Amino acid sequence: MNAKKAEQPKRKYRVLCLDGGGMRGTYTATYLADVARTFAKRRGVESIDIGAAFDLIVGTSTGGIIACALAKGIPLQEVVTLYRRHGKEIFSRPMPAKRRQLPGDIIRRPAALEKGEAALRAALQDRLGDTTVGGIFENRGIALAISAVEMSQHRSWLFRTAHFPDSSGRDDNYSLVDVCLATSAAPVFRSMAEVDHPKGRGSDGYNVFVDGGLWANNPVLVGLIEALKVTSAEDEIHVFSMGSCPRPAGEHVGRGQSNRGLPNWKFGADAASLSIDAQEFAFDNMARMLLPHLDRECRIVRFPSEKVPAALVPYLGLDDTREEAADALVNQAHHDADMTNSRCSKPDEEAALICDLFESAPELTDPLVSRRDMSPA
Repeated sequence: MNAKKAEQPKRKYRVLCLDGGGMRGTYTATYLADVARTFAKRRGVESIDIGAAFDLIVGTSTGGIIACALAKGIPLQEVVTLYRRHGKEIFSRPMPAKRRQLPGDIIRRPAALEKGEAALRAALQDRLGDTTVGGIFENRGIALAISAVEMSQHRSWLFRTAHFPDSSGRDDNYSLVDVCLATSAAPVFRSMAEVDHPKGRGSDGYNVFVDGGLWANNPVLVGLIEALKVTSAEDEIHVFSMGSCPRPAGEHVGRGQSNRGLPNWKFGADAASLSIDAQEFAFDNMARMLLPHLDRECRIVRFPSEKVPAALVPYLGLDDTREEAADALVNQAHHDADMTNSRCSKPDEEAALICDLFESAPELTDPLVSRRDMSPA
């Protein structure tokens, strides 16, 4: 009677958080696909279902598009193809870099934005179809949280599956296509997203959204908070946070050069890049500072860990749709995936978590009917 009961293994609640970054989503999708391909070969299976390895997937902007694709079970190579085939239509008018380009841009940008939204909607519809937020959770058992900004009140917004016990299912009938358009509607680069109220709202109204990167381009804090709300002290949380090959941060501002005008900020484009860089550093550090104060075991892994080489810097624009830019991102993703796979031969603590993640991911079967195993790990 005094014998202690065998200790039950803790449930591992796994979260994937994907940063925004425009066309740099090509890198994110290629990297994940490459790592998964290596593990599939090692395990002797055709392919593995990366999305089903996670309980919750959180994404912002281009990371939100990839998150929805993973949640539905779409092979990531199809996402890479989407960017490479349709990028020039989505971002058909690069941001002006010189004063003399501004008058023409003022006249032509609205039509270019309309064309870009139509191109993105068509490409997303082709891959995501009519799948809804609620349909993903019901059929796949994967929770989603995708960030945006709701314009009528300038408030942060999360498109969520009904993964909380007391959830109202507010977002269940939103289509993944509309969610992707909302989270990636970067001001100046893209049109704002007019999203009709979903069926069942009792209204024919609509909301207007812009890019979630304005408040959560690195959504690691979102992922951590969502996980804390659906787990208990007996659970273990693993948060995998992934960047989109951000440019090396920082610049030298010479004395007397602080009075920058619109052209020096590339008419707002460089301010957006600065915000992205600052959020990546700040949110990751804030999340890690919270860990010692939690009542359950929680680990945060930011990967990949390799530094971006200087040669890649000219190809990291959010709206850079050149073939050479896509090639550079894909090649860098191949290199970084190789480095990650190499780390798994003699893994440190973080590498061990990554390796365990891909080793435990289920084989990809029919993504629409296979429900992932929700039992404790």
